[in-house]
Amino acid sequence: MKSKPRFRIDGELREETALPHVWSRCIGAGRANEALRADWQRQLAEVVAATGVEYLRFHGVFHDDMFVYRDSYGGGFGPDAPLPSPVYTFGYVDKVFDFLLDLGVRPFVELGFMPRALATQTETVFWWGAHCSPPKDMARWVELVERTVEHWIGRYGPDEVRQWRFEVWNEPNLVPHFWTGTKTEYFELYEHTVRAIKAIDPALKVGGPATSVFVPDDRYKGETEDRSAALATAAATDVDALDWRPVWIEDFIAWCAERHLPIDFVSAHLYPTDFAYGANGEAVHITRYADATYDDLTLLRKLVQNSPYPEAEIHITEWSTSPSARDFIHDTPFAATSITRSYLKCATLADSISYWTFTDVFEEGGAGIGPFHGGFGLVNEGGIHKPTFHAFRMLGRLGDRLLLSTPDGVVTRDSRTSAVSAVFFNYPEDMAMKGVAARGSYPATRALAELGPGRRIRHSIGGLRPGGTFLVEILDWEHGNAAEAWYRLGSPLNLSRAEHDHLGGVADSLLRYTLTVPDDGVLDLDVELAPWAVMSLTQAA
Repeated sequence: MKSKPRFRIDGELREETALPHVWSRCIGAGRANEALRADWQRQLAEVVAATGVEYLRFHGVFHDDMFVYRDSYGGGFGPDAPLPSPVYTFGYVDKVFDFLLDLGVRPFVELGFMPRALATQTETVFWWGAHCSPPKDMARWVELVERTVEHWIGRYGPDEVRQWRFEVWNEPNLVPHFWTGTKTEYFELYEHTVRAIKAIDPALKVGGPATSVFVPDDRYKGETEDRSAALATAAATDVDALDWRPVWIEDFIAWCAERHLPIDFVSAHLYPTDFAYGANGEAVHITRYADATYDDLTLLRKLVQNSPYPEAEIHITEWSTSPSARDFIHDTPFAATSITRSYLKCATLADSISYWTFTDVFEEGGAGIGPFHGGFGLVNEGGIHKPTFHAFRMLGRLGDRLLLSTPDGVVTRDSRTSAVSAVFFNYPEDMAMKGVAARGSYPATRALAELGPGRRIRHSIGGLRPGGTFLVEILDWEHGNAAEAWYRLGSPLNLSRAEHDHLGGVADSLLRYTLTVPDDGVLDLDVELAPWAVMSLTQAA
C-alpha cells in the first residue's frame, strides 16, 4: 500500500484532520423564475466551475410565475374559465431543474411559497408579490406537494431525488412577511408536508423550520411575533453580552418528537445581525461580534445533538455578513475577508452554510440601482466578479485534509492528489471582535480601508518536490476591487460597454506571482498582507 505523504509545517510533522468544504455544499439564489434567464444560468455555471458548489436553494418554486398549480385556463381573452379540478404543470420547473442537474448541481428544495389560488392572503412580500400564507385547504397543499415530488421522481429517478433536501417554507417566524399564520400553523404545515413526502418514499430527506437569525429576547416565544419584546435588545449598550438563542428550533423539535414526526435536518439562517424594534417602532440594525456565527453554530449543534434527533443534519440555508440586499459591504474586500474567516472557523460545525446569494440577479426589492448596489451576489448583475467571488474561489482550491490551522488561515492537502494549498487573510486587529456592520452607501464603506495594521504571514512547508511551483494570488484593496474602481469612475449607474469591460478586468486583476520549491524541498512563505487581504497558495499541476 502506498503511504500518504507527510509534510512538515514550520519544522513539525503535522497530523491531518478533516476539512469539510462547508462553503461549497450549497449556495443561494433569489427565486425560481430568475433561473430561466440566460445571464443567471451563465453566472451560475461560472460560479460552479470556480467553486465546486454542489446544491442550490431558492424561493418560489410554487409561485404563480412558475405555473405549477393551475385552477383556470388563463387564456388572457374573455372570461378565465375555471378548471374542474387543479392541473399541475411543470414545464418551467423542469427547465430550471434540468439545467441544474446537467450542470452537476442538485436542488436544495425550498417548498414554497403558496400559489395564489391556495393562499389565504396574497402578495404579502417582495416586489414580485409572494403569497406567504397558510393554505385555504391543507388537502390541496398536500396534493400539490405529492404531485410535485412524484413528478420529480418520475423525471429524475428515486436514487437522484433521495440526494436532494426538502425544506418546508422559508423564515416562517417573520410574520406577516414570510408567513401570515401562527407558529403552530407552521408546525402543522410541516407535519402534513413531511408525512406526505415520507409516504411517497421514506428515504427522501425533509427538514425545517428555516427560521431567521438568533435573538436574545422573547419576541418569537408566542404564536406570533411580539415586537415589544425586542425593546430591551434595541436599547442594549452591549448586545454581545446578551444571551442569543435560536428561533423556534427547540419548539420545533419538541413538537415533532411529541408527534413522532421525522426530522432529517434542522435548518436555520444565521445572519450575524438583528433587526430589533425600538420604542419608536423603528428597526435598529444590530451588528454582532465577529465570532457570532461560530458561537451560534456551536450552540445549535449542541441543541441538536442533545435532542431526540441527534443524527439530524444541520443546514444553514442562508448566511452572509448581513440580510440586506442593499448593504454595500457585500461589494467590497471587507466582506470577502469576513466570510473567509468565518467559513474556515466554522467548517466542521454544520453540513452546509449556504451563502446568500451567488448573483445580484435578485429581485426581492426589484432590480438593483446601478452595477454596485450592495446586492448579495458573488457576481454583480452584469457578471463582474466581486471580491467575495475570489474568496470562494480560493476556498474552493483548498484540500480536504487540514495540516495547519491558525487564526490567520490554513494549510491543507488534497487527499486525492496530495497537492498542498493554503488560504491566509488579514482581518484587521483594529476590528478586534467587531463584525462588519452594514453600510447604506458605497462611500460609507471606504473608511474601513484605513484600518490596520498589515500582517506578516511566515510559514515553512517541508516534504515538497524540489522544483515544484506554487501560485500566489492576493486580493486586497488595490487588487480585484471592482467597486472601488467603479467609484473612481464617478459611480455611473449605467455602464458603457467600455466601462463594463474595464471593471471586469479590474475585478480579476489580483496580485499574482509564483514561488519555486528549492532543492531541500522546503518552501519558505514570507508575505506581508495588507489589511483585509485574502491570499491563496496553490500547488501547480
